[in-house]
This record gives sequence, structure tokens and C-alpha cells, in this order.
Amino acid sequence: MSEDFFQGYRGSALEVLKKFNVRVWGQAVITTTRGNFNGTVLPRAVNDDDKHIVIKIVTGYNVGIDTDTILDMTETGYKKANYKIPEKEFPFTKNLPKVKLLGTGGTIASRLDYRTGAVIPAFSPGELYGAVPELAEICNLSTEKLFAVFSENMGPEQYKKLAIAIGKEIENGIDGIVIGHGTDTLHHTAAALTFMVQDSPVPIVLVGSQRSSDRPSSDAALNLMHATTAAGHGDIAEVLVCMFGPTSDEYGFLHRGTRVRKMHSSYRSTFRTIGDTPVATVTRKGVVPIKPVYNHRRKDNKVKILPYFEEKVAMIYYYPNMQPDMVDSLVDNGYKGIVIIGTGLGHVNKLLYPALKRACEKGVAVYMTVQTLWGYVHMFVYDTGRDLMAMGVVPAANMLPEVAYIKLGWALGQTNDLEKVKELMLKPVNDEITPREPYNGYLIYQGGVREVEEFVQKVRK
Repeated sequence: MSEDFFQGYRGSALEVLKKFNVRVWGQAVITTTRGNFNGTVLPRAVNDDDKHIVIKIVTGYNVGIDTDTILDMTETGYKKANYKIPEKEFPFTKNLPKVKLLGTGGTIASRLDYRTGAVIPAFSPGELYGAVPELAEICNLSTEKLFAVFSENMGPEQYKKLAIAIGKEIENGIDGIVIGHGTDTLHHTAAALTFMVQDSPVPIVLVGSQRSSDRPSSDAALNLMHATTAAGHGDIAEVLVCMFGPTSDEYGFLHRGTRVRKMHSSYRSTFRTIGDTPVATVTRKGVVPIKPVYNHRRKDNKVKILPYFEEKVAMIYYYPNMQPDMVDSLVDNGYKGIVIIGTGLGHVNKLLYPALKRACEKGVAVYMTVQTLWGYVHMFVYDTGRDLMAMGVVPAANMLPEVAYIKLGWALGQTNDLEKVKELMLKPVNDEITPREPYNGYLIYQGGVREVEEFVQKVRK
């Protein structure tokens, strides 16, 4: 057979396929020393080893089979797969809300690249209807692909373009906006849009997925249904993050854009509201508020668009024995703002004092947050904090570090006057600083403890 039938295979894996006359994309029954397998032979990623044959089994998962265990292979069929989801024209339904989906890339709009084995941005937002036809029952969806990048490549340029695009959609009378986004930095973008798009009359909902669309456990479809429901039918006119609530498919959470953080690398329920409760839950039936106070939907099309950002802003995660040249290098390279992620109530070692004093004297805006994530900066308790404040370091209350970084970039994008920057930083836009944390805003239970295990068993899905 032609080498075209063995995409990416080499070495012993290629020899086994040729020996049994089985092609890539062939449906095969494989007899091994560990049992029988039935599935479709997939192309091999070029960066992987040459000792495994990969098949997609009936459940939709991929399995790698060690060639040393293979006793026999029989090809029972052949059909080359097409992993491009066809784009379909979205139907218009009278009386359903108009929702605009702005695509940026990420796993919510992706497929598996069998050449490298990586998940890559692959289909435009317009193809989402082909993947999730239930969306037509929720809203009249229009789409626009603004970017096609992984979330680690999102930054100030994209934040500003998104804010401007959102403003135009609101002025044109859209009923709600959904933003498809990779999950890794989704909370950074949510914070940026909270500051750049203020007093919105409609919901602005960021959504992603932890698992790509080709996986049976993908959360992409349900997250999209929840997000479009919140955007089109919900009453909460804020910048929100919509992702899984529990690990099951029961409901999604709507998190406020300034209090949310990705807290697990792979769980579908990775996003948590920190120091507060989520704003609401959402299902395909609608939105149920948790917080009694939120910005309500309005019928006008007025919005404040403030697309500003100074890129010379940095975050420093303090660690014991940190040297002053870490701070000096930022000052010498023209950075205008520094967010310190300090220990405890907002502390760093005395080695950094001269460098921080120099930074403040040179007009660098320096703000303190805490590594604990939950809780407030209290720099007046110990002499360390008092010394830092005397130099000019400003405590940032209970702002999350990433939110403080985003807000400082936004504030410095508008003014270099440090007093005006401080005024912008410490005046809450939407709960990035709260007067207190509710009693149930900090819930972390330790597994293995009898009473916790009993509770988990009662509520485990």
C-alpha cells in the first residue's frame, strides 16, 4: 500500500500496519496479549514515539496500543474521516432574542490536530450551529470571528478590540453577547472587559470549555447553551464567566468577571468565585440568581467603552530570598506599574525595601495583593506592612492578583498621575473590591477527614 495510507507512522508501528494490511482511517479488530480492541486507526502525531498504534474506540476515546502486544489485526472497513464541522446557516425564529457570538479561539471552538496530537483552534464561530443545533431553540445567533488564538496569546490589543466590538453590538441593539474564549486566561479577559465595558444594558458572557469537542466528556456544547441562555434571556447585565457548576451536567455557574479564577487544570468545574458567591446558576431553562444585588438588563443601548491599557505593567510573585534586582530590572526597563503578590497580609522581605523605595520615588505605581487569594491585604498590622506603605506601596484590599494587574494596566492607560491612578484602582467598578467577604465565600474542605467524607458521599453525583 502507498505510504499515504500510514500518516505519521514509522518504525515498528509502521511495520505492524503493513504486515496486516491495515490503513489509517481503517476500522480494525486488533487482537493483543491484553485482549481485543475494535476501533478506527488514527493518524499518528509526528512528535510521538513509533511503538504505538492509536485507535478511536466506540466510546469516542483514543487508545494507544503497544505494538509488542499485537498478535493480529484485521481491517473491517475504511472511511477517511473529515474533522471539519460543516457550517450551517443559522435559522431565524421570531420572538427569540438576538445574541452575538464573538469568537476568539480556544477549546470552545477547536478540534484535535492528529499531526501533532494537540488541540488547535479550527472552526469559525459560524460553525457552532453545525456542532450544537440546540442553540437555535435558545436565540437568534449571529457570529463574528475576531481572533483565532489560544488564550495565552490574548492580551491588551485583543482586550481593546473586544471592548470596541462589544460597544458597536450594543449600539446596534443586540440582546446579549457571548464571547468564546480559551479557559487559561479567560478570567484575565473577563476582568479587562469589566473595566473597559461599563454600565452595559445587556449580559456579556465569556464561555470556554475544558475538553475539546471531539471528546465524549466535552463541556463545550452545554457551556454554549448555558451562555447563550444567560446572554439572551438572563436579567444580569454584567460581564460574566459561564462554566460548569458541579462536575456533572446539572447546571452552570455565572461568575462575576472580577471575582473569578481558574482553579484546576483539567476539571470541567474549574472556575470558582473567590471571596464571594457566584452571581447565579444557569440551565437551559433559565437563570436563577444567587446574589440578590446585580446590574439589571435595560432596554436602552447606552454603554461606556473605556478601551485603555498600559502594557508596561508587571506582577511579581514574592518568594523567600527574592533579590532586589527583580524589582530594579522592571524599573530600569521603564515599567510604570508593579503588582506584588505578597505573603500573609501583604509582606515581602527587607532585601526588597531599597528597590521598592526607588521604584516609588521614580513614579512607578506599586500595589500589594496576597498569595492566599482569599482575604484582604492588611499592611498596618505589622511593621513590614507599615514600612512598605511609608515607601508608597498601596494595599489593594481583596482584589485578586490578576484582577489588580489588569486594573492597574487599565488605570495607567488613562493617566500617569499616581493619585488619579490610586483613585481609579481603589474605586470598585463591580466587586473587584468588596467591603467584606460573606461567611460562605471561603469554603475549602480537606478530603480524608471523616465528617468531610460523610458530607461528600451525601452530595456526590
